[in-house]
Amino acid sequence: MELGDYEQPVVMREENKRRRRRMKPHCTSSNLSSMELITIEFILPTSNKHTKAPEMMLLEIAGNCTVEQMKAQIWMRAIEVSQTTDFYHAFTPDQFVLQYQKKGQWYEIYDKHQLLQTLDCILYWKVLQKKVGKIYVVQKQKPSEEVQEFQRQLNDLIGYDVTDVSNVHDDELEFTRRRLVTPRMIEVACRDPKLYAMHPWTTSKPLPEYLFKKITNNNIFIIIHRGTTSQKIKVSIDDTPDMILHSFFTKMAKKKSLMDIPEDHSELDFVLRICGRDEYITGDTPIKDFHWIRQCLKNGEEIHLVLDNPPDPSEDEVQKEEWPLVDDCTGVTGYHEQLTIDGKDHERVFTISLWDCNRKFRVKIIGIDIPVLPRNTDLTVFVEANIQHGQQLLSQRRTSSKPFTEEVLWNIWLEFDIKIKDLPKGALLNLQIYCGKAQGLSTKTNLQSHESPNSDSKCKTQLLYYVNLLLIDHRFLLRSGEYVLHMWKIPGKGEEQGSINADKLTSATNPDKENSMAISIVLDKYCHPIALPKHRITSDSQGDRTRAEMPNQLRKQLEEIIATDPLNPLSPEDKELLWHFRYESIKHPKAYPKLLSSVKWGQQEIVAKTYQLLAKKEVWDQSTLDLFPLVLSLLDCRALHMLLTRLLCIFQAVKFEPYHDSALARFLLKRGLRNKRIGHFLFWFLRSEIAQSMHYQQRFAVILEAYLRGCGKAMLHDFMKQVQVIELLHKVTMEIKSVSAEKYDNALGRFYVFQLFQKLLLLIEKCKVMASKKKPLWLEFKCADPTALSNETIGIIFKHGDDLRQDMLILQILRIMESIWEAESLDLCLLPYGCISTGNKIGMRSHCN
Repeated sequence: MELGDYEQPVVMREENKRRRRRMKPHCTSSNLSSMELITIEFILPTSNKHTKAPEMMLLEIAGNCTVEQMKAQIWMRAIEVSQTTDFYHAFTPDQFVLQYQKKGQWYEIYDKHQLLQTLDCILYWKVLQKKVGKIYVVQKQKPSEEVQEFQRQLNDLIGYDVTDVSNVHDDELEFTRRRLVTPRMIEVACRDPKLYAMHPWTTSKPLPEYLFKKITNNNIFIIIHRGTTSQKIKVSIDDTPDMILHSFFTKMAKKKSLMDIPEDHSELDFVLRICGRDEYITGDTPIKDFHWIRQCLKNGEEIHLVLDNPPDPSEDEVQKEEWPLVDDCTGVTGYHEQLTIDGKDHERVFTISLWDCNRKFRVKIIGIDIPVLPRNTDLTVFVEANIQHGQQLLSQRRTSSKPFTEEVLWNIWLEFDIKIKDLPKGALLNLQIYCGKAQGLSTKTNLQSHESPNSDSKCKTQLLYYVNLLLIDHRFLLRSGEYVLHMWKIPGKGEEQGSINADKLTSATNPDKENSMAISIVLDKYCHPIALPKHRITSDSQGDRTRAEMPNQLRKQLEEIIATDPLNPLSPEDKELLWHFRYESIKHPKAYPKLLSSVKWGQQEIVAKTYQLLAKKEVWDQSTLDLFPLVLSLLDCRALHMLLTRLLCIFQAVKFEPYHDSALARFLLKRGLRNKRIGHFLFWFLRSEIAQSMHYQQRFAVILEAYLRGCGKAMLHDFMKQVQVIELLHKVTMEIKSVSAEKYDNALGRFYVFQLFQKLLLLIEKCKVMASKKKPLWLEFKCADPTALSNETIGIIFKHGDDLRQDMLILQILRIMESIWEAESLDLCLLPYGCISTGNKIGMRSHCN
């Protein structure tokens, strides 16, 4: 029987609760599984009076109850049977955590909303065939002063206090911090300490033909330095650093004293490092594949390397984790068969499947409140409410227009033409405030124009403010209850536009509560939590059938659609054809973006079929897209250059993820923890966004914290020094800007720059303040490394006040152009080796001639 056929509504809103009918559960295996009673032995925090041993308690808990409900049952039972009842009266369950052991590690059952039957410990015990598992009830401890001090250091490096939850309407920030502990610990435990300490910079691209022509008989010369002595040797370009060290020590077997090499030392005790650089030539990669070697060949320069002691791996030790691990399946709510109320005793229902909810979704707009009205008060306002998935509009409603005052009240329900069960993961409730005026009257607001299709009177309207709320939260639970959301203002003419298209998709609210527009809304409340089920992958017989029935004429039409420019919008007919023949479309890599844009994300059945499509292994096997080597190459250390040139774009794509914790965020985190060079760029990219983009501060801050907790002490020390230098340069720049133009001259600029001299190896006579509006600093440094062979300075331009992401994007384009020319064997060099663009709102940019 279909759920929609029941006389009573499946999910009852709070305002019309009524007595529920008892329903006999159907005797099916899925229902028996979801209503299963699980026996658990709880180790309580109190001791037996006589034996001093911890108290233990055996309980049978329903598999579909939540962790929070389980803790409440533990507490009530402990009050009844414990010999120390007063203890349980003095504390609440929220002051304790639940922990269990798995393979020698302590895990915390962190998510209070998670269903018991989906907990990792339950699944683990079943694999071990344990009839009774143990869970420990542990009192929460206040962080030690050492832990708090370390957190303060991290917050300073991040530029954001990740422990401040005053501007969040849920616990996603803290939830993500805990979720990222597991992938971080796994990555740190698995990484090669030697490889991480020396992070070689290599490429997997073949040696360009024009460079190969510069090499005689496949051999090159390198000069190895040790102290004040050096030795030139000839090596093959196919030799690895390990082979070169072996050859060198064989040659120097009787001359170790000349190179200040102890007699009992061998090649295993040393590594090769680039003179004057914290960059190593090490590992089993051919020497021709190291970027520095190719750069020297390109510029016709000698190759100078230092015979050095390897760095101490202990310098990369990670601060001991203060938190236990959490289930990696935290937030998982189970399959529809486990959650459905169909055929179950309602008294035993604790969580309801979203797919059982046949009512239409609605929101109550209470009103808006703004601290300061716009100058033009002769305006009307209305609220437009959209349900969207990404940029796809699923449904739209709006209020009537009212005079724009400091407080505008509607107090009305807006019902959408989309059912609750059809809300997809990542669906946003987008609320927008428009102002309008009768035709013929002018408006002075410098904002975006918009013709409202449902306007009560024909008038031109302008978008003023917006805010988004994720309807399915990070736990996959449907949101409910009251919200006051502080909105973002649309920037006007002459104001910094930033990345407005990405910003308009943020689910964060405006942290400036005192000065921002606030909107008050109410979402329906329900008898039980409403959970979005996991998709169970099943066969799609209709898709298989339509794949075989495709006529030649339609096949040709489909190929034409796939071949069109990606920027050309698809017609509804094109989308229908792509979806109908999705199994054929997925054979063509160019069709993927078009196919996914054709999915009707507001229809649960179609979303389920999309998951089925993406899960079909045989379809991917037939595709001409070679995904497997691509994924491996991005994960391989040899693909460092490939990843670095694309890191900025990958990094920006994190903004379009609906939740803080995503596969893309974890990928970037893991790659940063695996390689210090990627980690360096990741740190500055993240810090830059945190300083500039209030819309995504929390997301980037939580990712950056996860990285900093795993990068090691040496990297933390380097980042602290870099941030101190940036702050010092920022201070000098601001002082220079404060001097009026009439009194300003370059000598005065040098005086301010001189303040840096005691802390930085600056060549003051070569430093200057440039004449452009932002008063950038032209700075030249000495190399602090005593093994540097050249007196060449390191030059940078430091500029405060510009968005350097544009500069970074241009540098990235130039690097990609250079790599294309190299592939075509064109001897061109656009950028010097190692030229980078880093910085935050305070920007530091390389000096590139």
